[in-house]
Amino acid sequence: MSTTLAPSRAAEAGTGDAGGRSRRCSPMAAHPALWLFPAPAVLLYTVFFVVPTIQGVLYSVTDWDGFSPTAQFVGLDNFVTIFTGDDLFRNALGNNIKFMLVVVVFQTLLSLALAVFLVRNTKASVALRSIYFLPTILSSVSVAFIWKFVYDPNFGLINTVLGALGLERFQGAFLGNDNQAIYWVAITQVWFHVGQMMIIYIAGLQSIPTELYESARIDGASRWQQFRNVTLPMVAPATAIVMAYTTVQSFKAFDLILGLGGNPPKGSLDILSTRIYAGFANSQFGYAAAESIVFMALIAVITWVQRRAVKATNPDV
Repeated sequence: MSTTLAPSRAAEAGTGDAGGRSRRCSPMAAHPALWLFPAPAVLLYTVFFVVPTIQGVLYSVTDWDGFSPTAQFVGLDNFVTIFTGDDLFRNALGNNIKFMLVVVVFQTLLSLALAVFLVRNTKASVALRSIYFLPTILSSVSVAFIWKFVYDPNFGLINTVLGALGLERFQGAFLGNDNQAIYWVAITQVWFHVGQMMIIYIAGLQSIPTELYESARIDGASRWQQFRNVTLPMVAPATAIVMAYTTVQSFKAFDLILGLGGNPPKGSLDILSTRIYAGFANSQFGYAAAESIVFMALIAVITWVQRRAVKATNPDV
């Protein structure tokens, strides 16, 4: 009798355990009131992101001017014009890609270098971290005015220092040079956010187990080999975050561009965000909405490509 009942009891016990595990794994089902906690965030996200995005898509296929009660449906005409007949948009896209490449490459490399040198929690390292992070807490407009003084061709800091050193041949207009202006703004952007990216890298470096470096030293690895074979692979997740965040920053440098280049900025400083702003300012809401859709899709594609590239070098990311 006991032999017959034992499997049944074991099965009941197993079923009870499985049911308990199921209940433990789905607290939202056990307590429906928990859905109220994310409700405010979901509501705000829907009202301020989902709904405007849907409205932008709807406006992008019209010629709405932002004021008329009705709008004429134009289909994909706005998108066709963007890709085939809008020289201003193509110029802004080219400037933005140049800007992004400089910022992503130099900001990533410089922030990693600073993090490597300041990873130890000594008093000097903490003080230097604070100094490098300080520009990040400033507003973009403040940074723009600081660097506008630095780049000023008449009494700017760079030209003054070059003159004092007898290097007048290197003095220039900087922002007034159409071939170089976007790169000088990119340098400003790197200075502005390199401290913020440094903190991300420091967090990644401090999470690397010290045993890995000890094993590498025992195997006779040099400092460069330790950096290449231990540090770089282990900070790949941080690199993915830095590159994605820096890319988005590069495409959203609206206020920095206006602060340094004026409103509207000249053609050599025009980027996609300022081009879209000009469309809205000129009451071309439908066309500007189409530009915004292209803008958002471009950022998504570039971020996806970066993610794939990082994942190809480190499958664990």
